[in-house]
Amino acid sequence: MAANWMRRTVVVAACASAALLAACGSSTTESALTPERFIAFGDAYSDAGQKGSLYTVNDGSVGNWTQQLASRYSKTLTPVSAGGLSYAAGNARVTAKPDAAGDATTLTITEQVDRFLATGAFKANDVVFINAGPSDVVAGMAAVRAGTLTPADMVAASRKAGQELAAQVRRLVTAGAQHVMVTGTYDLGKTPWATAINQVSLLSDASSRFNDGLLVNIVDLGANVLYLDSAYYVNLYVSSPGSYGFDNATTAVCTSVDPGNGIGTGTGQVNSARCNTSTLLPDAKQDKYVFADQVYMTPSAHRQLGNYAYDRLRARW
Repeated sequence: MAANWMRRTVVVAACASAALLAACGSSTTESALTPERFIAFGDAYSDAGQKGSLYTVNDGSVGNWTQQLASRYSKTLTPVSAGGLSYAAGNARVTAKPDAAGDATTLTITEQVDRFLATGAFKANDVVFINAGPSDVVAGMAAVRAGTLTPADMVAASRKAGQELAAQVRRLVTAGAQHVMVTGTYDLGKTPWATAINQVSLLSDASSRFNDGLLVNIVDLGANVLYLDSAYYVNLYVSSPGSYGFDNATTAVCTSVDPGNGIGTGTGQVNSARCNTSTLLPDAKQDKYVFADQVYMTPSAHRQLGNYAYDRLRARW
């Protein structure tokens, strides 16, 4: 597993020589960019409430990293379902259907981009967020557990999905997007889910390969693309939670069990899209937890990631 993450680190380090994607510079740099609009594509990691709730503790606060970043510019980012420009939808995969939870109606990331490009065009000062990875890895793990995919094939499929996300990033740039922030998946091997199903190594490997497939195929897009290394940042949450105000990085704080397959990890599992302040562990202080459910993060974790992304964006543009 350490070798896998070393490989990812080497790939990300390409930013130092290619001028590119991870923001290589000081966060004190004066930004020349004043964003006009924020536009988002992705899965539950970036979902701004497409079906009325976020994949976190729904406590009325800013609970998603994309919305937190937008708020730093005194802007809002709302889902398309509410008239906004966030197309991200829980469980969406890059190109494959059905989604991670088995729903064939969820738009893939590719279809989300299709929808935007069919109705609008990018402006010079737009900032575009695009993420994927968690849902493709979750779906792959489900197939392994069902016996329809081997672990090796799952890892290969994850890398292919990363390459497919890279194709969508290229598509955005070709269509005129000048400021694209892209992130793949954090290390799902670090989640409570990985421990619960005893698949830490496989989920880490699949996560790493997704990001590898993404990075090596966008390495030449540094003029327009910034890679947000959320995998690195979430690893910090888990390895040194106290440094970020957390005291629990191993347990989900929500108790909102979903009778269905809400987040693709199986029936009867906690689904943070159903979570609010009345469905938490007894006496739990949610801001002290990294994870809302076994896969997705709490509002505090999202906000801190959003602040980090804001610093990277300002340093880059």
